[in-house]
Amino acid sequence: MIQQICAPVSVIFSFNHQTRVIKPEKIIWDSKIYFISKVGFHHSFRQGSTRFHIFSVVSNNLFFRLSLNTDTLFWNLEEISDGLPD
Repeated sequence: MIQQICAPVSVIFSFNHQTRVIKPEKIIWDSKIYFISKVGFHHSFRQGSTRFHIFSVVSNNLFFRLSLNTDTLFWNLEEISDGLPD
C-alpha cells in the first residue's frame, strides 16, 4: 500500500567526491532509524528557483520517496510503501 506523507525527516547521507554521487544511508523518522539498503531512483527538478532532489530508496521491505530542498537543505518524506497492493 502506498501512503502519501509530508513529514520532515533526518537523513544521513554520504558524498563520494570521485564519482560525485550522494547516497542516503539512514532515515530517522518518528524516532525510528531505517537503514537504506538500496537507492532505486534519483532525479531532480526545479520549482521556481529551487532545485529538489528526489530519491526512491529501500529499507528492509519498505519503500520511501524522499525529497531534498537544495535551498534549505531540509529533507522531506513524501511517500512510503510496503510493496503490497492497495
